Amino acid sequence: MNAQPPSCHNTTGPPRALILADVQRPEIRERAADLRPSLEKYLDVVATVDDLSAPLPAESVDVAVVLGGDGSMLRAAHCMGYRQLPVLGINLGHLGFLADIQPDQLEQVLPCVVRGAYRVVEHLMFECDVQREGQPSLNLLGLNEVAVLAGPPFTLLEVELYVDAELATTYSCDGLIVSTPVGSTAHSLSAGGPILRKDLQAFVISPISPHTLTNRPVIDSAQRIYELAVPTPQAGTSLVVDGKVICALRSTDRIRVRRSTAKFQLIEVPGQGYYRTLREKLGWGGRLKWND
Repeated sequence: MNAQPPSCHNTTGPPRALILADVQRPEIRERAADLRPSLEKYLDVVATVDDLSAPLPAESVDVAVVLGGDGSMLRAAHCMGYRQLPVLGINLGHLGFLADIQPDQLEQVLPCVVRGAYRVVEHLMFECDVQREGQPSLNLLGLNEVAVLAGPPFTLLEVELYVDAELATTYSCDGLIVSTPVGSTAHSLSAGGPILRKDLQAFVISPISPHTLTNRPVIDSAQRIYELAVPTPQAGTSLVVDGKVICALRSTDRIRVRRSTAKFQLIEVPGQGYYRTLREKLGWGGRLKWND
């Protein structure tokens, strides 16, 4: 099951909440302080994380409230690691695709959370392993995507794709993205990839500026294991995970992407459905607007 039925917390009092906010950013710090009384009106705030690179507190909580934009949601997912909590994202950024609750909706949304009138929708996360000269080198947990980027001197890159240890194809391109459904509306979308519903169990492989016009994005099952290799990397060829440069790549490196046991858990309240988010956040209306 990817979507759990409406759920309520296990205590008789208000839900125990953890607030995560990157208060190093002044605009987030000020708005988070303004919203704190509204949150405490409905929730029992037991802990606060002000540094999203810090470990998660040990307190037992029912819900994590993330104050920020989609970048904050991504960092919160990394912060929680293998202890993923149901997340309510309050948008203090721009797009707000994951953090899709606006501050002026709190008086409507928080009573739903208190009553348990919400769903927890589980989203695919991945493990990214790097083997260097046949030996394990890195292991990373991610939510959006793994990308191999050509880098300087910005000539075409040859990237081999293996699926379940079988060579699928070799791309000539500026880079290759392996994306989850959540990440399909991020870097993959900008590279021409398709939009996948966030609760699907699949990966999207999207080449960036492929040299061969027949190379198109491919969708395949999350049950499979995907491996990337770059036999002749350039000086600046890099591995990027969820927008963060991880390392420069060598010819002997093998990048493996597979489903993680961890699942990002997003709270969905009535009226905040997926297609509404597509329409309102991505302008997915299907109509042309004419200026008089």
